[in-house]
Amino acid sequence: MEKSQPIGVTATSPGAGRRAMARFRIPEWLVNVLRNRKAVVGITILSIFVFMALFAPQLAGTDKPNRIVARSHLAPSLEHILGTTRQGQDVWVQMLYGARTTMVIGFVTGTVIIILASIVGITAGYLGGFIDEALSFVTNIFLVLPGLPLIIVVAGWLEKPGPVAIIMVLSFTSWAYGARVLRSQTLSLRNSEFVAAARIAGEPTWRIVAFEILPNMISLVVSAWIGAVLYAILTESGLAYIGLGDSNTISWGSILYWAQQNQALLVGAWWTFIPPGLAIALVGLSLTLINYAIDEITNPRLKGEGA
Repeated sequence: MEKSQPIGVTATSPGAGRRAMARFRIPEWLVNVLRNRKAVVGITILSIFVFMALFAPQLAGTDKPNRIVARSHLAPSLEHILGTTRQGQDVWVQMLYGARTTMVIGFVTGTVIIILASIVGITAGYLGGFIDEALSFVTNIFLVLPGLPLIIVVAGWLEKPGPVAIIMVLSFTSWAYGARVLRSQTLSLRNSEFVAAARIAGEPTWRIVAFEILPNMISLVVSAWIGAVLYAILTESGLAYIGLGDSNTISWGSILYWAQQNQALLVGAWWTFIPPGLAIALVGLSLTLINYAIDEITNPRLKGEGA
């Protein structure tokens, strides 16, 4: 006689439990990232600044970063966490909105740069022939152009360019190096066995590039993207600091610009230039740590050093 199962109780086989656990297994790449101290520290620091940028109005309690709230050059206090500028504006509020502008310029510019570099570099490396020669010629022209002086000239010609103009200028002048690196990697993968097999199977060119070549270059593409984001943030801050950006747009660079114009160092108002400078340095540090972590995770010779 078969034993009846209690009402409301469902029998679960060990195999079903293992299958359920497998469905919720953490991806291997995420496990490798979480085991790497450099990656964890870098992602944590970067996440803090991204959070500040996303929720700037909520954290600041206002949507007017240029509003005069108190006397000029008040030192940090409970009422004004980072003090005030010479114009009486709250430095903490400006730091929050400056994070939004600086991060947007950095991430958007880095993304546009790596898209242009990937299109040009991978196309030239895979197709070869006349297309490779033509694209390599254009790439070489942009490589020999003096990047920073050209950016300064264009920014000066635009007369106080805003964030959109800065993104366009930086993207237009900064894609060539990444394209050269990706072309070299594509040349080494073009004649590999898995690419040859896909070509013999009749796969179209776009599918071979998207599903055979590009996945084997992800670490290189991400590393190049991180470098482009860091370059864009530092360049935008430098342009704003020397007065070639829009001084009415709040960014970390423009905060430094106004601190310089108001002689904050001479009057001892350290709270107007140390916070934005420290923020730029910390974002640069976080991106550098993430870049090093990617090298350690993807390079077998470096595995174990960052664990």
